Amino acid sequence: MGEMFCFQCEQTAGCAGCTGHAGACGKEAETALLQDELTGTLIALAEMVQQKPSVRTEATDDLAMESLFATLTNVDFDDAEINRLTECVHAEKARMAGEAEIASIPDYSMLKLWDAQEDVRSLKSLILFGLRGMAAYAYHAAVLGQRDESVSAFIFEGLDAVANGKTQDELLPLVLKVGEVSFTCMEMLDRANTEAFGTPEPTEVTMKVEAGPFIVITGHDLHDLKLLLDQTQGTGVNVYTHGEMLPAHAYPEFKKYENLKGNFGTAWQNQRKEFDNLPAPILFTTNCLMPPASSYSDRVYTTGVVAYPEMTHIGADKDFSRLIEHARELGGFSEEHTFTGINGGSTLMTGFGHGTVLSVADTVVDAVKQGAISRFFLVGGCDGARPGRNYYTDFVQQAPDDSIILTLACGKYRFNDLDLGTIGGLPRIMDMGQCNDAYSAIRVAVALAEAFECGVNDLPLTLVLSWYEQKAVCILLTLLHLGIKDIYLGPTLPAFVSPGVLNVLVESFGIRPISTPEEDLAAILA
Repeated sequence: MGEMFCFQCEQTAGCAGCTGHAGACGKEAETALLQDELTGTLIALAEMVQQKPSVRTEATDDLAMESLFATLTNVDFDDAEINRLTECVHAEKARMAGEAEIASIPDYSMLKLWDAQEDVRSLKSLILFGLRGMAAYAYHAAVLGQRDESVSAFIFEGLDAVANGKTQDELLPLVLKVGEVSFTCMEMLDRANTEAFGTPEPTEVTMKVEAGPFIVITGHDLHDLKLLLDQTQGTGVNVYTHGEMLPAHAYPEFKKYENLKGNFGTAWQNQRKEFDNLPAPILFTTNCLMPPASSYSDRVYTTGVVAYPEMTHIGADKDFSRLIEHARELGGFSEEHTFTGINGGSTLMTGFGHGTVLSVADTVVDAVKQGAISRFFLVGGCDGARPGRNYYTDFVQQAPDDSIILTLACGKYRFNDLDLGTIGGLPRIMDMGQCNDAYSAIRVAVALAEAFECGVNDLPLTLVLSWYEQKAVCILLTLLHLGIKDIYLGPTLPAFVSPGVLNVLVESFGIRPISTPEEDLAAILA
């Protein structure tokens, strides 16, 4: 077995890079190396697409999305599945070479990227990791029948740049173009979700689990949730969301299901504790899978891109009958259990997407003009296990009483069970949804800027973001593309951003590493 090198997530060893025989995420070196091989094969495919775009098909796009998604942190730990994808990419290269009468390009060696000049490596890593996040969003949208040619085409353009971009001046515009196309992709996913499931509405969600058999579903894929609910209706098996599935409760389509009961647990990094000896199976639909502990590994099911060795994988037929039967066998809790969030609250609010917030925009604008609301903070992003993330709880608790906290993604579990009261009938904490719903926050910010006839950077709005994986990179690049400045980012800065590139981001966009809640609030409110 060779040694790995990976620095794509926030928890990378020593804030520099995971090397040796395993990563901080639990991924073995062999798996990481196979993912590098898959990425290199995909980059070669992209080079061929750029030579002859006309031979690219919808199947080519789907393969690229799935392969990039599989290389995100905490998605695919199964060597056999990664090898299968690599073989599929090789087959697609062979097809294109035959049909287009072009030479098949050798696979790109990721060592060329890791050994490149520091700033070039940094910019190419931003492109690659941003593309991985974008591909995840595009994958979710495609499942619901939504595609965008500009998104599909740019995935190959960006991958080609990883191999062929040469200078910082060539690469920096492409980094921002990742953000531009990601915005289109997030808008497409928002449209896909609302057309399929309705416009989210404010909803209180219980953390109470009823007696009897149940299934916990985690990840992000709302289509998988609908299929599971359809198949569990009338079986006596209830369904509870976990992690980034919480916002599903706010969609009108899901409110129709009596067997969708509530939310179990908090964010992804707590699953080994929360799932310990759980008397129910767990379905993982997308990223955020941790290596399962032995106390519940026999209850883990995966589907879609997610895979783990020796775990039961439910294929494209989405037949959940085995999962449902397992829930019946385990039986669930013998009596009702009430769980709590990190701060002791037993209910959670969600459903404050752009459709809801913009419907009361006049109320919000009036509250600002009358002095009832002094400031908006968007505090959200990925949660994680590295010490220091209590910063986000402390920040929210110390924010002025006349401020509104907008939040999204699993970072909200640090504080979303707090009761911070209301302002003018509006709750001070508004959960806008999954990380997939970052588009909502952008829509709200743009609408407020239009209402106050100013730029977004002139609003009384501060973004305080936490990051862990590559979808957060995609979101950050989108915000930079839109010209949003003075973003506070933590708990640590990305290891793949070199000092030279960081200096560009600081000078151009005012990116700020978080310090302490007290110091940061003092600077923001000065």
